[in-house]
Amino acid sequence: IWEDDSPLSWVVNVVLAFVIIKFLVYPGLGLVLGTSHPLVAVVSESMEHDVIFDKWWEQNKAAYKQFGIAENDFSSYTLKNGFNKGDIIVLMGAAPEKIKKGDIIVYQSRRPDPIIHRVVGIKSENGNFIYTTKGDNNANIIKEADLDETNIRPDTVIGKAKLRVPLLGYVKIISVALFNTIKGGS
Repeated sequence: IWEDDSPLSWVVNVVLAFVIIKFLVYPGLGLVLGTSHPLVAVVSESMEHDVIFDKWWEQNKAAYKQFGIAENDFSSYTLKNGFNKGDIIVLMGAAPEKIKKGDIIVYQSRRPDPIIHRVVGIKSENGNFIYTTKGDNNANIIKEADLDETNIRPDTVIGKAKLRVPLLGYVKIISVALFNTIKGGS
């Protein structure tokens, strides 16, 4: 299998790599990082900053000042320059009390794909934390039936963003698009 360049060898290698990653590497990473989703591909542009930080802050400061976030606060946040569609984000599990304003969390809303946005507010109701988030590239907080960014409970949080790997997420994006095209054509 490993030394043969036949088409069958390539297929077997790809399938074997998929199985090893899906059933060994990914769950192992999840165990080490304390989350069911240790790696997520960014599939939207809601966290993109297409200009340098100072210019981006000038354009967006009003949206953050309403939450008591000043430029020097934002400058100290993890991933202060956001990230792009197609990036991979490495997540770690986080206890509710460890999530702070400025952290980027991934959470499950009523939409099929998890949401990855920055925490801009935290309140406590009956001893339970409730988070408010905002996509850095979104003008306002979204409050729709399927995505309410003002009422995120800890039990919906999948993890906290720790690291960005540029462009690697396009492997997933392209694969899903290809699969959906094939599936839709049959």
